[in-house]
Amino acid sequence: MIEPLRPAKSLLGDAAYDSDAFRAFLTDRGTTPVIKQNPTRKHFHPFDKNAYKGRNIIERAFLHLKDWRRVATRYDKLARNFCATVVLASILLWWI
Repeated sequence: MIEPLRPAKSLLGDAAYDSDAFRAFLTDRGTTPVIKQNPTRKHFHPFDKNAYKGRNIIERAFLHLKDWRRVATRYDKLARNFCATVVLASILLWWI
């Protein structure tokens, strides 16, 4: 899924994405993987802990959006209507 996208400067990922093949793919593209180590890993890779903390902000934003039942269950059938609902919910969450 990532292959057709433009390479990013860095990629924040959970420990579920900690594989040598995925890390090699990202490095070959010029992307710095910021992925927390899987606790079962024998050889640890260094990662930027401060950059990884930014992942928490994104996770909390999705958590707040899922509080809106219409967004969580995706009532809207058209993508443009769903996008409008997400934008409206984001504005209201920011405002509150």
